[in-house]
Amino acid sequence: MPHSDPRTLVSSDWLARHLKDPDLRIIDGSWYMPAMNRDARAEYDAAHIPNARFVDIDDLSDHRSELPHMVPPVEKFMSRMRALGIGDGHQVVVYDGMGLFSAARIWWLFKLMGKKDVAVLDGGLPAWKSAGQELSDLPPVIRDRHMTVQRQNQIVKDVTQVAAASKLGDYEIIDARAPDRFRGEVAEPRAGLRAGHIPGSKNLFFMDLLNKDHTMKDTDSLRRLFLDAGVDLNKPAITSCGSGVTAAILNLALDRIGHKAHALYDGSWSEWGMYDDLRVATGEQ
Repeated sequence: MPHSDPRTLVSSDWLARHLKDPDLRIIDGSWYMPAMNRDARAEYDAAHIPNARFVDIDDLSDHRSELPHMVPPVEKFMSRMRALGIGDGHQVVVYDGMGLFSAARIWWLFKLMGKKDVAVLDGGLPAWKSAGQELSDLPPVIRDRHMTVQRQNQIVKDVTQVAAASKLGDYEIIDARAPDRFRGEVAEPRAGLRAGHIPGSKNLFFMDLLNKDHTMKDTDSLRRLFLDAGVDLNKPAITSCGSGVTAAILNLALDRIGHKAHALYDGSWSEWGMYDDLRVATGEQ
């Protein structure tokens, strides 16, 4: 396990040691693809890390958009967090039931809102369980805490900005989807989308960043994976995926290796693959 960093990734041991810290707030950010046939809320209700709050990324999103789980308005983020007793001065740790999947998206959302003291639990709930740590089915005690937000607009990109980056080549666009989806060899799981990738983008499948137990690989291995994917780490990066969830795992990995100039394309392929006037590349990058 790489060393714990309360601004990126912490171990189950670290969390267990800090579990009773008065300013620690834990979020169960589990979310599953429909094909996984898992009910994140029901699983949370049955067993979660003590005092964890449940956050649904489909709820914590902009419901004015037809695209899935887009960034919520600042006011909605603040009100949802305040209702959960999460606010200024808290150390936040986010986990999920897969190990490392949707938790990174919530970590990134906190970063977007200007919150720095937020980490992902490495290996998630499976790692916590395998370490023999305690679980609870009790709801957390909520105490109201004020939250201020300073939105960091530079770490999220829209379709116009990504189209410009694709044309100019001034950013590395990194796609976290599986290689066969990136190459356009299989149909997209979301109906009505073209197959392929953003022209000029590089492919680094998010699963390749993880060990078999869904913990994140060490920083030397992560750096090598980005380089092997053809990513120039001297350039700023934009991450992308199917709908903006697993792309955040790339952002987390970039932060881990000290590459700070990175953003996430919120619409990702759910948006790019929908519009016929946007070019699509197929085959190898």
